[in-house]
Amino acid sequence: MHTFMNITKALADENRVRILAALQDEELCVCQLIELLELAPSTVSKHLSILRQALLVKSRKKGRWVYYRLPAEHVPPTVAEALGWVLRSITAEPRIREDAHRLAEILTIDPEVLCGHQSAD
Repeated sequence: MHTFMNITKALADENRVRILAALQDEELCVCQLIELLELAPSTVSKHLSILRQALLVKSRKKGRWVYYRLPAEHVPPTVAEALGWVLRSITAEPRIREDAHRLAEILTIDPEVLCGHQSAD
């Protein structure tokens, strides 16, 4: 029941669902997610923490950066089913399509430049 409740809590926010959609095709740096969502770093970190608690995302640190991705292996069935349902359900949403176009632009920016720009703000 604990996993189920964490999943439902995590999915109850539009920005967290947008993060899941952004991660469905690739791993992203926190600075890329901040740029996509146009939210404060602390807000994005809180969203990522909630998603991590629900086992909906995995993270890894590489140097100064933390990268997030959807879990690929050793995923509890409840988590896999929830991710599948969410990603199937939102593909036609206009906001998700806008995010995909914006993410394509963001991915053309060197993460080092992007992260440096954000820390200067």
